[in-house]
Amino acid sequence: MQVDEPVRLPRLSRAAVCGGTHGNELSGVYLVREMLKPENRKEDGGPASLLMLLSNPRAVQQCTRYVDTDLNRCFTHATLNGPASEGAPYEIFRARELNNLLGPKGSRAAVDLICDLHNTTANMGLCFIAYSDCDWVCLHIFRHLQMPDTPMRFIHFDVSTKESYSLDSIGKHGFAMEIGPQPHGCIKSNIYTAMREGVQHMRDWVSCFNSGESNVSFKTSKCFLSQDRDFCLLRPGEPLFQTFSGETVKYQGAEALYAFFINECAYYKKGIALSLARKRRVSVPSIRVRGS
Repeated sequence: MQVDEPVRLPRLSRAAVCGGTHGNELSGVYLVREMLKPENRKEDGGPASLLMLLSNPRAVQQCTRYVDTDLNRCFTHATLNGPASEGAPYEIFRARELNNLLGPKGSRAAVDLICDLHNTTANMGLCFIAYSDCDWVCLHIFRHLQMPDTPMRFIHFDVSTKESYSLDSIGKHGFAMEIGPQPHGCIKSNIYTAMREGVQHMRDWVSCFNSGESNVSFKTSKCFLSQDRDFCLLRPGEPLFQTFSGETVKYQGAEALYAFFINECAYYKKGIALSLARKRRVSVPSIRVRGS
């Protein structure tokens, strides 16, 4: 698809940067804390309203992934709108508080953009995770976030709006910025710096878009969905695991796919060893702020 006429979209007036959705992923926790300091609350022409918050303060205080249940799985429509007893997990109540603050999800009142910050123990580098491969705002931000020393990869989770479960799904536009490897409960300077630069590049793009500048446009982009072999192609019959007895378990899939979140320690409880994705190319139209 070749698109020559730019798509006109509303100004991004309200945005949120969230850290600590998982309380032991410390790059986002420390970055949000730094951004909340008065000397760092500079006016840069970005969103008229930029909210920075710690999503799960109890988990952050305890330096654990969550208190009762994974907060980043609590934002489906059913969880946000269904009945909740007094004994429900803390994260259910916190998800509803965040939905009231940033949403409601799926409504015109929701914030325009949410960037949720995460770390992984997998060797995935810097990743952009979203539920849509045709959200032009998110795809333009992804393109703008390409950095020479830290390439960013796009991961598309093909999940419907009602079933989308993470915090960033509350906003009209939203994505997770995931970076690793970094052990949970620790912070590494290079990982923190890459995340800080990514957030600043996002704010710069929003500033350019809101001002009506045309240099935020582009025509096409490759969106890459590519132990330390995250985003490498895994072919049928290739070695996948080694058992404690020394036996090699091979990949039994019918097609070659890209592996990521390999050996992510937070997924041990879920019985997930890795995720698999297909690589796709998406053509993205130029966009301009409506009225410019």
